[in-house]
Amino acid sequence: MYVITGGAGFLGSALLWQLNCMNIEDIVVVDNLARSDKWRNLVKRRYVDYLHRDQFLDLVRRDALPWEVSAVVHLGACSATTEKDADFLMENNFHYSRDLCRYALDKGARFINASSAATYGDGSLGFSDDEKLVPHLRPLNMYGYSKQLFDLWLLREGLQNEVVSLKFFNVYGPNEYHKGDMQSVAAKAHRQIRKEGSLNLFKSDRPDMADGEQSRDFVYVKDCTALMAWLLERNDVCGIHNVGTGTARSFNELAMSVFSALELPCRINYVDMPDTLKGRYQHFTEAAMDWLERVDCPLTFTSLEEGIADYVCGYLEMDDAYL
Repeated sequence: MYVITGGAGFLGSALLWQLNCMNIEDIVVVDNLARSDKWRNLVKRRYVDYLHRDQFLDLVRRDALPWEVSAVVHLGACSATTEKDADFLMENNFHYSRDLCRYALDKGARFINASSAATYGDGSLGFSDDEKLVPHLRPLNMYGYSKQLFDLWLLREGLQNEVVSLKFFNVYGPNEYHKGDMQSVAAKAHRQIRKEGSLNLFKSDRPDMADGEQSRDFVYVKDCTALMAWLLERNDVCGIHNVGTGTARSFNELAMSVFSALELPCRINYVDMPDTLKGRYQHFTEAAMDWLERVDCPLTFTSLEEGIADYVCGYLEMDDAYL
């Protein structure tokens, strides 16, 4: 049995789609649906059962799960970079992850964890996933720090060679619609362009960088799920690793890709960056992805233009935008 925590969320439901495409449905979904629209991500999916995250953790801590678990993909966490409740993030993102990792290892189950590129902070130390760099990273927000704490714990306990912790960069794609302000720029851009015919991007607050030239490693969610599915079959591949395309692209380029997919002229307005983001904004991210070659991974990543075209034309423009 596979367990996907955060299984109704963005990455989790996309992984569920990926596994269903591989005719795998012996899956338990763990999440906190509450009053959100995350349930819509599950409508077309096949799985054995759903458990609330608190009920699941209680069963884990009492060693009372009714299934023999072969793998746990831990994608369940508060992913809001603006979350200010540090105690909540400590408990939900760090302690939960630590306890679940211990359980999986005790049961001999594969454990894959979602870390984040937010751990890299301002990027001044680069974006190498060399484990020697991890203790020196300084995240810019509590979310990034909560992810950093788990990676540090792995290193402190010497467990980095028994599990996989994946530093996801800027993931975009279908099934992110419940995330509100935390949706990708691609999704927000599509919505604003369809409504107003133009798109707002932040002005640069650095003299050496033009407006809209702030860059990210934008990675399509389908590439992320293909990689996780491959890792589920390769128990020998472990460590703290990046997940990105390996190429930084500007917000201007992303905007042009959305306009192109919609066959509309590109109209960009540059607006001031909110005060809440100043000093906590990553101007550049680019995943070092050389680890894939070292483990003979055959997967390739979709270009920004191809990924945006698939997302816009295959989902955002459709009546049913879900995987």
